[in-house]
Amino acid sequence: MRKVYDRILDMRGNLLTVRAKGISLGEMARIEKKSGQIIYASVLRVDEDLVTLQAFENSRGISTSDRVTFLGKLMQATYSETLLGRRFRGSGEPIDLGPQIFGEKIEIGSPSFNPVRRIIPRELVRTNIPMIDVFNCLVRSQKIPIFSVAGEPYNALLMRIANQTNADVVIIGGMGLRFDDYQAFIDNAERAGSIHKTIMYIHQATDPVVECLLVPDMALAVAEKFATLDKNVLVLLTDMTAFADSLKEIAITMDQVPSNRGYPGSLYSDLASRYEKAVDIDGSGSITILSVTTMPGGDVTHPIPDNTGYITEGQFYLHGGRIDPFGSLSRLKQLVIGKVTREDHGDLANTLIRLYADSKKAKERESMGFKLSKWDEKLLRYCVLFEDRMMNLQVNCSLEDALDLGWATLAQCFETTEVGMKENLIKKYWPKNR
Repeated sequence: MRKVYDRILDMRGNLLTVRAKGISLGEMARIEKKSGQIIYASVLRVDEDLVTLQAFENSRGISTSDRVTFLGKLMQATYSETLLGRRFRGSGEPIDLGPQIFGEKIEIGSPSFNPVRRIIPRELVRTNIPMIDVFNCLVRSQKIPIFSVAGEPYNALLMRIANQTNADVVIIGGMGLRFDDYQAFIDNAERAGSIHKTIMYIHQATDPVVECLLVPDMALAVAEKFATLDKNVLVLLTDMTAFADSLKEIAITMDQVPSNRGYPGSLYSDLASRYEKAVDIDGSGSITILSVTTMPGGDVTHPIPDNTGYITEGQFYLHGGRIDPFGSLSRLKQLVIGKVTREDHGDLANTLIRLYADSKKAKERESMGFKLSKWDEKLLRYCVLFEDRMMNLQVNCSLEDALDLGWATLAQCFETTEVGMKENLIKKYWPKNR
């Protein structure tokens, strides 16, 4: 029997303080109000015999004499095949009016996967987006953020990837979402026919802060269970800035000494413990993590993107409604380009980007009123075609079709002697009819 405590010492917002012994960090507690209503909380801090809990619901109506029972277990997620197609709160409760889920209970926030079982990733995750598949490949088990600012179509980009990926299971973790953003994810999955392989854990902006912290843990715990059962799982998290801001809010309420710009000193570890869940398991499935990190004021040196950049394996920089080829990087792309993709992939991608960089310089010369050479005019024509065919996020084509489109664009703007590519590749892939 767990001991029942009937004295709450302090209440600040959703934080409650109780004097108790033998309590573990992260342990679940049940609070029984005088009205008979039950709400749940988890332990955030243990300072000798002072225990701080975070309630999962509004603490209004709780009195200092309400009964607190510690349950002796950590927060758990429920795993079952019936999770597919369902939507849940950060606490794991269904929000889609469907039945309660029954299945295996799994602890959230467990250590990352055993390194002995990890293998070097060598499989391409297809998105049918040229700026990703051609220039910065997403590799199975990669952890990579989308750096952006508020107002950019990063959620729309996640929806496209969810629709077009070849992953077996897609888990969407939404943090601090407006209702219209949440509804857009639902409508998109139903319209695209991907709802059957999609699970959503959603925290809306009006929900308790603690549920925002639970969303990635719930999503990743379930993803890990699917991965151990030979499923390739793609986890889409938006927005990790909302997650970090929730950490900051709770830390301030708990009177913790702030670090850089008011964020807790544990920010790096808090982010890393989630991102390091990405894994390719030997003889089984995988977890690939693609997250959104909005940069306040577009400042890449802000603590959230700054810490994220040290943890992850590159970034997609979403700017002006497009993935910027100069600010984006996938550090694992060399593991698949030319190895599991076509032989021309690497050389073609490098040539396309090099000529696009030259075309930007030609645009600068044009804007400054300099006289343009014939080469400049070719570059300007190429710039228009490249942005329309490769950078437009509405383009939907396979990697092979995108590579062919790249060759066609080169042939439309340049001679074979002007692109600086290997002769054997030109002979094999240069379009014969221009």
